Amino acid sequence: MTAFTELSLPSNLSRALEVLEFSEMTPVQEHALPPLLAGRDVTAQARTGSGKTVAFGLGALAAVAVAQSRIQALILCPTRELADQVSAELRRLARFTPNFRIVTLCGGVPCRTQAPSLQIPPHVVVGTPGRILDHLERENLDLTDLRVLVLDEADRMLDMGFTEEITAVVKHTPKKRQTLLFSATFPPAIRTMSQKLQREPVQVTVDATHSEQEIEQLFFEVAPKQKLDALALLLHTYRPGSALVFCHTREDTREVATQLKARGYSVLALHGELEQRERDEVLLRFANGSCTILVATDVAARGLDIKGLPAVIAWELPKDPDLHTHRIGRTGRAGEKGLALNLCSRNERERAELIEERQGKKLTWAKLDLARATELPTPGKPAMVTLLIEGGRQDKLRAGDVLGALTGDLGLEGGDVGKIDVHPARTYVAVRRERSERALHGLRNGKIKARKFKVSALK
Repeated sequence: MTAFTELSLPSNLSRALEVLEFSEMTPVQEHALPPLLAGRDVTAQARTGSGKTVAFGLGALAAVAVAQSRIQALILCPTRELADQVSAELRRLARFTPNFRIVTLCGGVPCRTQAPSLQIPPHVVVGTPGRILDHLERENLDLTDLRVLVLDEADRMLDMGFTEEITAVVKHTPKKRQTLLFSATFPPAIRTMSQKLQREPVQVTVDATHSEQEIEQLFFEVAPKQKLDALALLLHTYRPGSALVFCHTREDTREVATQLKARGYSVLALHGELEQRERDEVLLRFANGSCTILVATDVAARGLDIKGLPAVIAWELPKDPDLHTHRIGRTGRAGEKGLALNLCSRNERERAELIEERQGKKLTWAKLDLARATELPTPGKPAMVTLLIEGGRQDKLRAGDVLGALTGDLGLEGGDVGKIDVHPARTYVAVRRERSERALHGLRNGKIKARKFKVSALK
């Protein structure tokens, strides 16, 4: 069974799959969906980008009775970014389900501002464990009629210390429910959680490792003091359109980003000390091509789903080989080739051996001519610039309004305009660098939907 048409799906979901041009199932969908649609508990080990969201999303939506205005499915995610992505995917799948309601609940905003969206109970809630528990304790959520509980990226949630919150949330759910547990790795803590939460779960294990056809992995042994030169040389040699650089600590993240910026690279840092708006803007600029290098801690990068990422680079190897699996799983997705470059000092050799043991094959080691690092040309600037418009959904702004202003009044071509992200109070639009000054000046002096808005360029 490989075609979605072979599944017993409600017609509204089948129609959505057809419109989205989803015809053939990925391995995790092929193995997980039949027992999942039959109401069985499922534990699935599947790496990021394997199609797991569509798998549990179809299962959750198939179980929802829209006529009943009660919360029937709850999906827990480790980060706000992943929760937003899951919600967006479920909305796409539910596009032909009339009166369907889904709410996303994460930190970054006060609980009181989210409470009004819960006065009429949604059918599906997606959120982070801490914020879901906050709303349960405030009695803003009622999970009495919950049918499906999903734990997405369960291993990351446990790593982030959400065990107590998850346990507390589960106490608010009925015992007779379907529990779906999706995880890229399957450490003992996940097995323990499965035993506590699930009833005779069907075990699905696919895409647990990355094939050489998808991701080319290379390891480079360099002295700690040479790592910055080595990193610059890798960026110059392989010239990825964008790259995610992993560091262990916030200090390393800031230092590496600062040093790369001093060498002329377009780089931003992502770590736990950023305010939510700063974090959102960093991720947005990286995703829309107005920043080419993102330096991040593993914790800060959890839950990120950046489409079309050409390369990931390890500043140093992780102690946990499962973390290496998560790192490289962010490239080589959706049939594209990925590149995973790893810097390794001599005292990290033991970590390399653990990765080798986990992957069950020899690592590929390569050499760098670090003498060339002092002669590298100045890096080019990113293709796009992000403009910030101080207005959003609450001002009735839509992406089409911004696109119309740029391509109509200002005369830009459609290809000059990149991703447009509309938030409640602000809107971000990526514009080709060579047309960005014209766009900025025109938006500042012109109008969108007959209104003037404050506009600036993010730097």
